[in-house]
Amino acid sequence: MFEFIRHYCLSKNHVEEGFPFDSKTIVWKVAGKMFCLGNVENFDSINLKCNPQKALELREQYTQVEPGYHMNKKHWNTVYFEFLTKAFIKEQLDHSYQLVFNSLSKKVKQEISYEK
Repeated sequence: MFEFIRHYCLSKNHVEEGFPFDSKTIVWKVAGKMFCLGNVENFDSINLKCNPQKALELREQYTQVEPGYHMNKKHWNTVYFEFLTKAFIKEQLDHSYQLVFNSLSKKVKQEISYEK
């Protein structure tokens, strides 16, 4: 699952990956802002940014979706991969990326859009 997530994140516009916290927590950022992170030593889940209302709905609907581990529980979910489809995971990644992208300044958004 790691390579699938990594490839999908890096296929998005202006995404960088790194290890800003420690050697085991990989982070994917758009324009310097996090939208996805996970533990490379135990890659059974990822943390994703989420609209607060949608976050609550997903947690009620899926046992694999929990409040973000070590994150702001209102805005982040931890999504465990077991029994979830890749399509569902891609959908959540897209939502997280789009939330972060939408929070960027108009100038940064334009710069990113032209760098395709």
